[in-house]
Amino acid sequence: MKNKHIINLGIQIVPKSKNLDSYALVDKAIEVIQNSGVNHVVTPFETVMEGEQEELMKIAMDAQEAVLAAGADEVLIYYRMQIRKNKDVYIVDKTGKYQ
Repeated sequence: MKNKHIINLGIQIVPKSKNLDSYALVDKAIEVIQNSGVNHVVTPFETVMEGEQEELMKIAMDAQEAVLAAGADEVLIYYRMQIRKNKDVYIVDKTGKYQ
């Protein structure tokens, strides 16, 4: 049975291009995440999303494709996930006290 709990997925996309600005390419990935409607936090090194794993992995794949479609020659993608067996994982539980 698949875990249907809320998880956190951190994604760092590092685009490689000989001609295009890497920040502009990363912006394409962030745009996909923002348009998805999932709760997320953009940081200088990665974007952390909150939702069901299957949904977040689809968004991550869409973000990857957006960077390639925008002209990246290749992308390096790093994922980090926090998944609990019987409990949801919320971003605010970890960082809310700092806001």
